[in-house]
Amino acid sequence: MAKVELKQPIVAEISEVIKDAQSVVLVDYRGLTVEEDTALRKQLREAGVNYKVYKNTLMNFAFKGTDFEALAPYLNGPSAIAVSTEDATAPARIIAEFAKKAKNLEIKAGVVEGDLYDAKGMAAIASIPSRDVLISKLLGSLQSPITNFARVIKQIAEKDGEVAAE
Repeated sequence: MAKVELKQPIVAEISEVIKDAQSVVLVDYRGLTVEEDTALRKQLREAGVNYKVYKNTLMNFAFKGTDFEALAPYLNGPSAIAVSTEDATAPARIIAEFAKKAKNLEIKAGVVEGDLYDAKGMAAIASIPSRDVLISKLLGSLQSPITNFARVIKQIAEKDGEVAAE
């Protein structure tokens, strides 16, 4: 079997993984211990993020003609990709948080919703809370004035009730 025939299924696998991706983050995992790598994979899996190590040339072939083609200049040295189809900020957020404990882990670059970001840009994206947290903050902000208004009306009604009783 020719080498090309062996590599085509892997390129197809990468293409399938990134097909519906909202974000793809390239990671340099050099120097991680097995325990650290296992813990990172577990956290990413729990968040619904696909994390896998592929050869750079195969990723390059799979990225051609997609939004992720812009990552090609960053495909050097050991690379892994973290792909999310649901939460665009999840891979960057989890990896950046994990990198605080595992100093050897670093984000090379990423594409989030079609836009390329370098390591500094990905750090800024990592600081964005998850979609669920943002929604709960929005609901809290919307609910707060209504709750305060109801409380004031209740206090006025109670005060008026006391005055009427006298």
